[in-house]
Amino acid sequence: MFSKILIANRGEIALRVVRACRELGISSVVVYSEADEQTLAVQEADEAVCIGPPPASRSYLLVDRIIAAAEICDADAIHPGYGFLAENAHFAEICQACNITFIGPEPEAIRRMGDKAEARRTMKSAGVPVTPGSDGVIQSEDEALKLAHAMEYPVILKAAAGGGGKGMRVVHNAGSLLRNLHAARNEAEMAFGCGDIYMEKFVVNPRHVEFQILADRHGRVIHLGERDCSLQRRHQKLIEEAPCVALDDGLRRHMGEAAVHAARAVGYSSAGTVEFLLSSDRTFYFMEMNTRIQVEHPVTEMVTGIDIVREQIRSAAGQPLRFRQKDVRFHGHAIEVRINAEDASRNFAPCPGRITFYSAPGGPGIRVDSHVYAGYVIPPNYDSMIGKLIAHDETRQEALTRCVRALSEFVIEGVPTTVDFAIHLLHHEGVRQGDYHTGYIEKLLEAEPFGGGTRPGDASKETMR
Repeated sequence: MFSKILIANRGEIALRVVRACRELGISSVVVYSEADEQTLAVQEADEAVCIGPPPASRSYLLVDRIIAAAEICDADAIHPGYGFLAENAHFAEICQACNITFIGPEPEAIRRMGDKAEARRTMKSAGVPVTPGSDGVIQSEDEALKLAHAMEYPVILKAAAGGGGKGMRVVHNAGSLLRNLHAARNEAEMAFGCGDIYMEKFVVNPRHVEFQILADRHGRVIHLGERDCSLQRRHQKLIEEAPCVALDDGLRRHMGEAAVHAARAVGYSSAGTVEFLLSSDRTFYFMEMNTRIQVEHPVTEMVTGIDIVREQIRSAAGQPLRFRQKDVRFHGHAIEVRINAEDASRNFAPCPGRITFYSAPGGPGIRVDSHVYAGYVIPPNYDSMIGKLIAHDETRQEALTRCVRALSEFVIEGVPTTVDFAIHLLHHEGVRQGDYHTGYIEKLLEAEPFGGGTRPGDASKETMR
């Protein structure tokens, strides 16, 4: 096992890894930018090293500074968390060259799955279902027009190096195809330094269903079931749950086997996620593979009782998985709500600033992963997520009820947050019935713009304070 792990990330995931290290008896080092000096991860880690000013391009994305910090602190492994350098094959290779273990898959697996067009080709060769689309990157306008005509509109343009919805455009007719192609290329170039675009047939109103993978370095690959991540806005997930109500045992088994097969096809080791689109006719298609831990991993931890981060660390240390597929058991239902410092009544505008009062909910079946506290200043330089609330109970309806109860107890003052919008959304009939898709929230907001509001009991809470 490792003696010291450097965590090359920030926020709640950095704190999550610090806690896993402590439970495994491993010393932890957190690197941080000048904007993150007061985060809980920095306070809780055994050591902390400042690596630069607030912009990620001058701190969290600087490979040389992170490697230097690891060498100075004598860390024998680096955990990249998610985002930043987590899916950077070059960074993983440099770690190897410096005799530092990268807690993630082999660089080649990251590279093959990171290029979305290459990932499609790999999955297609491996027999994993993929949506109809281009065989690779679109090389010319004429090729784009011919492909779209052959597939029939609507089609979707995607960045080959994409993520987070960047470089993605849905096109409904030939008149707008070339305009959207140029826009997608420009956005992808700005976001990823690569303007390559590929095309797929657009699946109308699908569900986004992903399977959690665990794999060791001895060839064993298993899945830990699925998560439904369809409740999203502008391709950003807001609420995730497990299990997915749209799957029966047969479809779940089929999709799980496909996910494991996908991981085996690239020689995968570590924690990862295979993502599928599930159409209304129950046909599923490979979408992408995330070669890292996911934001929503606690949902799976709650229904399986398996600590994914600890297993990821053990796998990187060369230890075999401690269980087989038949050993994985699922219990109850879990729902995760992302808490963002955004004003939902103003088109979800990010709202950095100081948190003046913070009180997290508790009680049976409630977990809160967050790096903030009263007095903490949310910097404007990073993603607006400040925490996650996860509720678990015996049934889906009980988990929904518990989740709303906990959200109503969540008090964060000083900055607007998405807590009230989450309560509003969880009361909506389509969500209550599990009848939703990836476009559900945007259609809901078109029909019913969210105006904010207060929650029952707010006045009494103010009186108590």
